[in-house]
Amino acid sequence: MKIIRDYQFVDAADRGASVAIGNFDGVHIGHRSVIDLAQSAAPDAPLGVLTFEPHPREFFAPDAPPFRLMSQAARASRLEKMGIRYLFELPFHSGLAGLSPEEFARDVICDGLGLSHVVVGADFCFGKKRAGTAADMKRFGQEMGFGVTVAPLLERADNTVSSTAIRQALSDGRPQDAADMLGHWHRIEGPIIGGEQRGRTLGYPTANMSIDGLHPPAFGVYAVLFNVLDGPHAGSYHGVASLGVRPMFGENRPNLETFVFDFSGDLYGAPVSVALVAHLRGEVKFDSVNALVAQMDADSAQARAILADL
Repeated sequence: MKIIRDYQFVDAADRGASVAIGNFDGVHIGHRSVIDLAQSAAPDAPLGVLTFEPHPREFFAPDAPPFRLMSQAARASRLEKMGIRYLFELPFHSGLAGLSPEEFARDVICDGLGLSHVVVGADFCFGKKRAGTAADMKRFGQEMGFGVTVAPLLERADNTVSSTAIRQALSDGRPQDAADMLGHWHRIEGPIIGGEQRGRTLGYPTANMSIDGLHPPAFGVYAVLFNVLDGPHAGSYHGVASLGVRPMFGENRPNLETFVFDFSGDLYGAPVSVALVAHLRGEVKFDSVNALVAQMDADSAQARAILADL
């Protein structure tokens, strides 16, 4: 997959793609349906995705609580696995945000990237102050010579599939419901970082990860799938993880700590992906370390039983 970050200097060989436009946070089943439409609408054109970095919501509200379901790198990795040939990942700044809807269609889509076809969701808004609509995009396409398909919103029996609904499911401790909308387990990806090494003194050495910049799922203990993506320990494992602030040991920055079952080795710095499968319980401040260890034993047994069926 080729990543292009400047719409003003695109090689002739990279023009003519059929793309899905959006933020694609989480790359959920609604996003995938939009991407499928981009492929079917122009089957002879290279398949691409047009998105923005940072997320426009981060640009306009930089001090708002973290909301992203996945990092920039994780999104790119997921899209590459889907067969995307071009990822147009445009820097979102005041210049781009200030383009009128017509300027965005002409300068970015038509003249800049030279796209042959675009697919947008029915609720798509673009241009300065989000003034442009999906209907405007269809009109601009007719005037400027690129095809436009408007994808209907994907709905389930209970609600519309959206990144917002997925965040709510995760906040409620419902990772299976989130997975149903994502089409895959919700994963936290990144390198293993150093911790306080308290877990090993309890008989539960953990692999620690930052969740900075990401929407925090419900704090507590999870059964997880643990994938080491590269290095001597690359492979898939089962585990039990604690996500939160570790109230037994004072006020701490939220992170994810995974005890990997039946594993021995050094994972510091290794790139990993942790899938949240089941929320076992919330965070608890125990009366003693012995009580904590007893609960960790029970958590591990419960996680092993759940994961044995996967």
